[in-house]
Amino acid sequence: MDNTEKSHMGKKLVFLKLGGSLITDKNTPRTARIEVLQRVGIEIKSALEQDSSLQILLGHGSGSFGHFSGKKYETRGGVSSQEDWLGFSEVWYDAASLNQLVIKALKDAGLSPVAFPPSSTVFSSNREITSWDLRPIRSTLEKGLLPVVFGDVVFDSSIGGTILSTEDLFVHLARNLEPVRILLAGQDPGVWRDFPECTSLYDKIRPAERSTLGRTVSQSQAPDVTGGMVDKVEQMLNLIEDIPELECLIFSGVEPGSITDALSGQDMGTLLSL
Repeated sequence: MDNTEKSHMGKKLVFLKLGGSLITDKNTPRTARIEVLQRVGIEIKSALEQDSSLQILLGHGSGSFGHFSGKKYETRGGVSSQEDWLGFSEVWYDAASLNQLVIKALKDAGLSPVAFPPSSTVFSSNREITSWDLRPIRSTLEKGLLPVVFGDVVFDSSIGGTILSTEDLFVHLARNLEPVRILLAGQDPGVWRDFPECTSLYDKIRPAERSTLGRTVSQSQAPDVTGGMVDKVEQMLNLIEDIPELECLIFSGVEPGSITDALSGQDMGTLLSL
């Protein structure tokens, strides 16, 4: 049975991340791409209407909202001084502001989103999630609603506070909710073999091939306080080693229809799997 046909209580659960590079202008502070958010909402709605067995857990990055303030205060590395805590609050505000725009676009598309801000639900230790009651998210899925998580600040028992990326959240959620696929939609059409020339993409990357990755893999030109493409690929490969049936697709969500196609199980971009 193909992995995309795996049953999850009669449903196929897919994690979809809308990358900050897709939904914001990462080079201009606090600038959302509203037209992209509107289109993506419509495409998610279309995919759900086409496949009644599909469940989606949506995540999104902070892009030019949280990453600029996160870099300014170096929040990812820890929070201790009063200025650090002021920065913690600023990053929280920026992340929440973008989330509200995402939620509005989803609502306008006829979806029923429910946001789960990590800052109020997640606790970590040295950036590793130690506490997260997932019962509300499970219930949201069971009731046919759309749970939404996003890169956000969290309190941390070791370093005071930090920022967790959507990928950090997905890793924890995948171990508990068992998705069939993780989709990471950004601007790039996949993982470049030859960044910054950007002439050749990886079609597929297996965990055993991670030693071939490195400086040539695409990175972000804009601020990305939670790590660039290498870190995201490494996180997903580690997760796939632990959950062999899981696949991850890194692709561009720029072209109209690409989100619906990816949610429908079509391959594009770069596939990470065993």
